[in-house]
Amino acid sequence: MAHEAVLVIEDEEDIAELVRYNLQKQGYRVSLAASGEEAMERIAAAPPDLIILDLMLPGIDGLEVCRRLKRNLATEGIPIVMLTAKGGETDVVTGLEMGADDYIPKPFSPRVLVARVRAVLRRKTGGPEGDREQSEVIRLHEVVIHPGRHEVLVGGAAVCLTATEFRVLQILAERPGWVFTRNQIASQVHGDEYVVTDRSVDVQIVGLRKKLGPAGRYIETVRGVGYRFRE
Repeated sequence: MAHEAVLVIEDEEDIAELVRYNLQKQGYRVSLAASGEEAMERIAAAPPDLIILDLMLPGIDGLEVCRRLKRNLATEGIPIVMLTAKGGETDVVTGLEMGADDYIPKPFSPRVLVARVRAVLRRKTGGPEGDREQSEVIRLHEVVIHPGRHEVLVGGAAVCLTATEFRVLQILAERPGWVFTRNQIASQVHGDEYVVTDRSVDVQIVGLRKKLGPAGRYIETVRGVGYRFRE
C-alpha cells in the first residue's frame, strides 16, 4: 500500500475532495491547499513527495507556483502533475518547459489520476521496472546513465533531470540508433492513456538537449518520424 505524501493544490473544493478521496483509498497521505500562497507555505513547512497542481488558482497561479518550485534547490526535485481545464496546449507546454512531470486534463477519470500519480512516483524513486532495467548502466559516448540510481553523468559531471526527462533519455539510450515516434515515447513514459501532443514530447526533447549540453547533439530528430539516440 502506498504511503507517500501528496499535496493537492486546487481551489475547487469538490475536485480537491474527489482527488483526495481516490488517492487516500490507495494509501496516499493527502493534504489540500486552495491557493498558491497557501501551497507555498505548506511546502516550505513540510515538502510532499508529489504535488498535484491546478493551473487556474486565485492569487499566484499554477504556472507561477511551478516556476518558483523548480527554481528553488530545496523543491526542484518534487514531481508535479498539473491539472488543467484549459483547452489549448500552450499552458501544458509551458508547464512542461518549467519542469512539471505530467499533466491531466479536466474532466479526468479517477482511475487515470491514480495511475499517473503512481507512475510519476515510480519514476522518481526508481521503482521496480525490471531487474535488468534498474541494474545495467548505459554508456554511450560521454553519457553514462545509472537507471537504479536515477543518475546521469556527462563527461563525469552530474546532470539534473526531471523524472520524465530521465525516462525519455533512458528509452532512447537503451536502443541507440532506433527511431521512436512521439507516440511511442509518450506511451512508454506515461502509459497508453496519455493524451499526446507533438509539442509536449518535443518540449521534453528540447529540455534534455539543453541540460546535456554538447552531448545533446546525440539526440537526433528524424524528420517526419520521431527521435533517436545516435549510435
